[in-house]
Amino acid sequence: MAAMPQIEPHWRDSWATARLYLAVAQGAFRRYSTYRAATFAGAFTNTVFGFILAYTFLALWQARPGLGGYDTSQAVTYIWISQSLLVTVAVWGGGFQDDVQERFRTGDIAVDLYRPVDFQGWWLATDLGRAGYHLLARGVVPTLAGVLVFHTHLPHSPYVWMAFLVSVLLAVVVSFGLRFLVSLTGFWLHDSEGIRSVMLVVAMFFSGMLLPISLFPGLLGRIAPVLPWAALIQVPTDVFLERRTGGALLTGLAFQIVWAVVLLAAGRAAQLLATRKVVVQGG
Repeated sequence: MAAMPQIEPHWRDSWATARLYLAVAQGAFRRYSTYRAATFAGAFTNTVFGFILAYTFLALWQARPGLGGYDTSQAVTYIWISQSLLVTVAVWGGGFQDDVQERFRTGDIAVDLYRPVDFQGWWLATDLGRAGYHLLARGVVPTLAGVLVFHTHLPHSPYVWMAFLVSVLLAVVVSFGLRFLVSLTGFWLHDSEGIRSVMLVVAMFFSGMLLPISLFPGLLGRIAPVLPWAALIQVPTDVFLERRTGGALLTGLAFQIVWAVVLLAAGRAAQLLATRKVVVQGG
């Protein structure tokens, strides 16, 4: 009788790898939780800007009721949810990018490439840990402030909350995919700050951070919803506001999944291309 294939070692390796990435994410969560003063200052800043933008939106929607298909309470809620996601999905960039950029400057990036762990997977786990902390520390406080002061739209169904959290997770992965590609330009440019500055402006505009994408006119309004940046703020916020239900919800999540897969695959391809020949500066 033929011997059965030994699959236990494979499962052991998979479990060990999963535990490693979980430990990396937990370490990132604890690391960011140590910066309590910065967290407090950031949450305060998000709250102040939330009030400024909320009152601006109130004035705009009083002049143009139903603008973009949002009622007044949805428009105000849009501001607070977008503020809570601003740092969580790193619309402005940052997070692991700062660490990678510093490692390019010092030459420690070579050490990262020799680690017995996937380079992309390591930084993705790090970014998920960072995002989890910021969602709790810098997302909840501004939202609570908005709920206490303004008439907001909060979902009552636990399924909507679950769908929202799934959408936020996918938004973080899409954001990571974009930022990872930008960071990889450091292999050729040795400093990705210029690219990061350009991407910051693009992300702020096309993510729906400043204004819902549904308000964009003409050709711009047709192009913006299919770009990956729409997955960062616009899609999860519309899920929270219950503007995406049923088939529209599945379409929105599928949109995020597709962009996450495409960007991660592009990042993996760029990583392989970059590491064929690495010239390390610094160190």
